[in-house]
Amino acid sequence: MANFSKSNVPQFSVEVYQNEFLPEGGREVNAIVTVTSTGGGTSGGIPLAGASSSPSSVSPISPIPGQRTDAAVVVMVDCSGSMDYPPTKMRNARDATAAAIDTLRDGTVFAVVSGTHEAAEVYPGGGRLATADATTRARAKEALRRLSAGGGTAIGTWLRLADRLLGDADVSIRHGILLTDGRNEHETPEDLRAALDACAGRFTCDARGVGTDWEVKEVTGIASALLGTADIVADPSGLAADFTRMMENVMGKEVADVALRLWTPVGAEIAFVKQVAPTVEELTGRRTEAGPRAGDYPTGSWGDESRDYHVCVRVPEAGVGREMLAARASLVIPDPAGGTPRPLAQGLVRAVWTDDMAASTSINPQVAHYTGQAELAHVIQQGLDARKSGDFDNATAKLGRAVQLAAASGNEDTAKLLAKVVDVVDAATGTVRLKARVTEADEMTLETRSTKTVRVKK
Repeated sequence: MANFSKSNVPQFSVEVYQNEFLPEGGREVNAIVTVTSTGGGTSGGIPLAGASSSPSSVSPISPIPGQRTDAAVVVMVDCSGSMDYPPTKMRNARDATAAAIDTLRDGTVFAVVSGTHEAAEVYPGGGRLATADATTRARAKEALRRLSAGGGTAIGTWLRLADRLLGDADVSIRHGILLTDGRNEHETPEDLRAALDACAGRFTCDARGVGTDWEVKEVTGIASALLGTADIVADPSGLAADFTRMMENVMGKEVADVALRLWTPVGAEIAFVKQVAPTVEELTGRRTEAGPRAGDYPTGSWGDESRDYHVCVRVPEAGVGREMLAARASLVIPDPAGGTPRPLAQGLVRAVWTDDMAASTSINPQVAHYTGQAELAHVIQQGLDARKSGDFDNATAKLGRAVQLAAASGNEDTAKLLAKVVDVVDAATGTVRLKARVTEADEMTLETRSTKTVRVKK
């Protein structure tokens, strides 16, 4: 196993952005919790932008002693019959997997799985994982040349095989990369859900759909359940570059199984928790109890990066002049010895009751921004669903609202994707017309990337 010095291990910090002032009797406290890890030797964590609002409760912490930094990766390649139409799709999938293997860091353990209506080990076989070096990379790429298309699609079986392989690895980071070009037609939705439930918390997984014959909600659902990313690669020729980027990201991960722990005092409760950057991800229902009045929300693996979480707390009513700690937000990782999880950093969410109307009605810029970004993702999905069902009036209204939100928040990437589905008459007012003809690739790209957010503009 590779040994890494402490200088290669990220340091974590937590920043809390909020307006802590409530009117008399007010009960809802909203805060953006920004978590940043730096010093992992990858791309560099990026703090939350927005000089108009100063963070409270900044608490960095020293590197984690003894934290393992080795990784195991399983690449799952769709080899169903549809991968032969056109034949270049299978070739591009082989090339992309080879590019991902070339990106593996020496010492990483890995395997390749072919997926049809069943799952099969391509390399190294025998229920084992190979250790990445020049020899095993060459052997793996030779094995890829023998891949051919044929059979159906049962993604749950691919995930279960990946779980068995990864579960035997004595590593910190366990990750899957899954590629599919079709719908999961050879197992029930319940079978796939059961597989995802079995794999959740055991490894993370990035999912990609190639072409346009796959189901967006299936692919994004896999990534969501397994705390990974989802995207479309409409042109198979783009697979190699995408797989390389994904593997580079995996190789940058240094700390696994990080949880956002929220503690609330007696009388207060968590209303909801959402990741809001770099993508919108609902976490409320993923809470696991962590002692009296505390719950853990999974965040997966971390390298050098920064993420934002919207936390809403309901507090007891109180009179003017009262104040209280509404919640304590901390990052924790499991103790390898099975003891109490170790805190990495923490921040505080406060509530102060005032009769100053200007103070109590002011909305924190970060909270306002991410509330809009969450709404943006929601109305895009509603608009596309309405368009598919033939409810064009509702589709126009929802997608018009999406254009308005994207313009107001500076989310230029989403604005460009929306402009391929609607003709924008006036972005500021959300006045749009549905395009008469929209390519399937453009519609699927908008749906797949609808949850991607931008940070507060400076």
